[in-house]
Amino acid sequence: MPSPYRIAPSILSADFAALGQEVRDVVAAGADWIHFDVMDNHYVPNLTFGPMVCEALRKHAVRADGGQVPIDVHLMVQPVDALALAFAKAGADLISFHPDASAHVDRTLQLIKGAGCQAGLVFNPAAPIDVLEWVIDRVDLVLVMSVNPGFGGQSFIDSALRKIGQLRKLIDASGRDIRLEVDGGIKIDNIRRVADAGADTFVAGSAIFGQKDYRAVIDAMRTELAR
Repeated sequence: MPSPYRIAPSILSADFAALGQEVRDVVAAGADWIHFDVMDNHYVPNLTFGPMVCEALRKHAVRADGGQVPIDVHLMVQPVDALALAFAKAGADLISFHPDASAHVDRTLQLIKGAGCQAGLVFNPAAPIDVLEWVIDRVDLVLVMSVNPGFGGQSFIDSALRKIGQLRKLIDASGRDIRLEVDGGIKIDNIRRVADAGADTFVAGSAIFGQKDYRAVIDAMRTELAR
């Protein structure tokens, strides 16, 4: 039986001067998804990647068997809609956004799904999750931030575990196939604890790209998840 878990290395921690090679290397090391952090220096401090970078990297996110590795775009931007559509056109597979950054959450979800992508909502460490109740029928992914958005390399915020548990109950009660992703401070030594709380998809940046052997880290994470 295939593993229910997905590991999504975040290129926010990769070598920006060699992004194509970094994506190829991490795919060869066993990445399930490529996580693409978009920051606008407005909703969050920092400025990262635009749709053209996504489009350029898509041809590098290919497995040895020719299969495309999904590109998981996390929009930390405000407003959301125009950039969401631009990333859909650039080849994103999943696009998630922060409800407080959208004037009309339901409309933004419709736009993303209408553009042929899976749609997700992102919840910051101190954000309530009640909005999910009203749009869960349109959501394919829920992303819990276990650090404050805007910077890589931060430490895991433990209160995220409680939020993950609450979201897992909501998702299971809905009966829908919705991924529960966690982003921030994920490492080999805490990934099992996060999975036990209810997560099935794990973003890891510096824990992978900060090491010399990407495959060794991803394999060690899978070993922990299999325990």
